[in-house]
Amino acid sequence: QVHLVESGGGLVQAGGSLRLSCAASGSTSSIYGMGWYRQAPGKQRELVAAMTRGGNTNYADAMKGRFTISRDNAKNTVYLQMNSLKPEDTAVYYCNAYDSAGFVRAWGQGTQVTVSS
Repeated sequence: QVHLVESGGGLVQAGGSLRLSCAASGSTSSIYGMGWYRQAPGKQRELVAAMTRGGNTNYADAMKGRFTISRDNAKNTVYLQMNSLKPEDTAVYYCNAYDSAGFVRAWGQGTQVTVSS
């Protein structure tokens, strides 16, 4: 079992920054990659960014250049640095952990990010 705990959400003005963290515990040796998704009200959950243990990254086009995913393997923690935030970035942000087959092992509980205009 993998357990994920997110932190770092909050309220920020447009143009501001936030840093989200997601700490994994449990069977962390099974984790190949970790990622961030978000879900705005009335919309489907969408990929924000993902990163493998080896450092390969994948970003949604809308986040490239503004968001940066990073990972501390020793701490089993993944981070999402979000800059130049826009009101449309308002959503609940979730992290997940997946294995080498792409199977999602766990989701975090989500953290609310609200960007005011």
